[in-house]
This record gives sequence, C-alpha cells and structure tokens, in this order.
Amino acid sequence: MDRAYNLFMIVVIELSLIPLTIKGTTPFLTGLDYTCAAIFIVDYILRLITADFKFDKPGAVSFIRYPFSFMAIIDLLSILPTFLPVNSSLKLLRLFRMFRVLRVFRVLRYSKNFAIVISVIKKSKDSLIAVGTLAASYILVSALIIFNIEPESFDNFFEAIYWATVSLTTVGYGDIYPVTDVGRVITMISSVFGIAIVALPAGILTAGYMQAVEEEKKSKKA
Repeated sequence: MDRAYNLFMIVVIELSLIPLTIKGTTPFLTGLDYTCAAIFIVDYILRLITADFKFDKPGAVSFIRYPFSFMAIIDLLSILPTFLPVNSSLKLLRLFRMFRVLRVFRVLRYSKNFAIVISVIKKSKDSLIAVGTLAASYILVSALIIFNIEPESFDNFFEAIYWATVSLTTVGYGDIYPVTDVGRVITMISSVFGIAIVALPAGILTAGYMQAVEEEKKSKKA
C-alpha cells in the first residue's frame, strides 16, 4: 500500500511540474495545477494528523512540530503559490509563485534511493563540511591572488570570486579571464587543484552510498 501511494505521489509531482515547463497558461494547465495542489493539500493534512507516528511522540507536541519540519515547509511553499492571485505589476508575488518548483523536492520523500542518499549525507556531514570549507577557502584565496596580480581584468572583487568559482569547478565560461602570463599560470594551477577539490565530495558520497547499499543487502539476508 505504501509503495502504491508513493508511486502515485511521484506521478502527481511530475504532472504538477508540467505547467512550469510551458510559457503562458491554458484552462487545462490551470486545472492540472489546481488538481495537483489539491492532492498536495490532502497529503499535507494527512501527514499533519499523523505527525505523532512520524516523530514517535504522542501528544500535541508532534502536531506543533510538524509544520516547522524541513519537508513540511517545502510542501507548504510548493502549495501556496498556486492559490495566490498574481498581477503583472506585482513582481514579488510572481517570484513567490516560482516556489512551485520546490515540488520536485517532494520526490525525496517517496523515493527509497533518495532516502539512502539523504542518510549518507547526514552521516558524512562532518567530512562534507570540511570539504566545503576547504573549497570556500580555496576560492577566496585564489580570488585574492588574482585580484591583486591582475586588477585590470576585474571590475570588483566579486568578479574575482566568480572567476575563482568557475575555475575551481573547471567550467571556465570565458567571460572573465586573465590576460597576463602570471594570471594564466594561476588559472591553470587553480583549475588543476579544483579537479581534486570537486572530486572529494563525490568520492565521499559514493563510498557512503555503497556502504549503505551493502548494509541494506546484509539486513535483508539476515
């Protein structure tokens, strides 16, 4: 029963994204949006009234706590924009309606594989934080070096940070680039080290995921 419900909700989530992929609107798209939003509301209410099972804490505390949980906030932000009237002059409301895109994150709740990934991220959070800190420090240091060596290539320090970020990820859009030999050498070094830094979180998550899969297989055999 749970598997069938999860599959149904995944299909509804995918259908709810269709109106966001089409410019403009039609009665069909509007109806589809409202129908999916109505299903999401029912799902939200069901999860709210069964919050004590989720948190395994009978009483009012669970029902008060649930609306402030991460996935409940995602649910609410993805539902509310559907029922907001939007005037073309109200850009803030139009922007708020784009919270409907958050519906794609609802899939995380119904996918077992995503649940494993989330579990791996939680277990590896210390390592990932360390790698993230290393990457942020590397970007900042690279930006400071290039900004002081070749200031004529950057209008401000933010552009240097942007350059360092795309160099770290080895994307290299080419819209901002150094023109001196020293600046190019720094770019090459930054890109080479960037490959290693970007690969670190991928390795951590892959190792954690494989370990989680093996543990699940062993638990099924036991």
